[in-house]
Amino acid sequence: MQLYGSQTSPYVRRIRLLLADTAHQFINMNIFAEADRQKLLALNPTLKIPMLQDNDEIIFDSNVIYRYLAAKMDLAPLSWYQENQLTLINAVNDSLVSLFLCTRSGLNTDEDRLFFNAQKERIAASMFVLEQQAANQEFANWQYPAMALYCLLDWVIFRELLDLEDYPALLAFHAANRQQAGAAVSDPRLA
Repeated sequence: MQLYGSQTSPYVRRIRLLLADTAHQFINMNIFAEADRQKLLALNPTLKIPMLQDNDEIIFDSNVIYRYLAAKMDLAPLSWYQENQLTLINAVNDSLVSLFLCTRSGLNTDEDRLFFNAQKERIAASMFVLEQQAANQEFANWQYPAMALYCLLDWVIFRELLDLEDYPALLAFHAANRQQAGAAVSDPRLA
């Protein structure tokens, strides 16, 4: 199995954590460099990472990759509640990535614009619910939603995207999981 991605992507990292004890090759890419972009395009028309290649099977998107690997590794399927948790995590991740890319493109995301405001509203509402769930110990088991949450939080800290001081349960969750298998080798600070 080959996992295509970047060292800094929280979506790639969650799959790396899932595969921490499974033989695979991680192919670190810079998807904005022309050579890596062309390589990715040849395999994946979405030009997004992560992407998993398992023999002749090519799987796009972290959620789809998770479902593929869960079946292959005989993991229990996620409950609908866990799927909703993952949707909350993805909503925050997607909105933060959008704002991050806007900022890197020279846009001022502090402007009063519908797109920026909608992203910030989604982030605030979702983070509030995730804080409550973390306070209720709902991510105590190191399963895929917990891995995804850890990757989101560590990426937020790495990129300095949010002040997490208002989220003590999420900070405690992050601190408690720094030593999980695969966390050190997949740290975005290694890029």
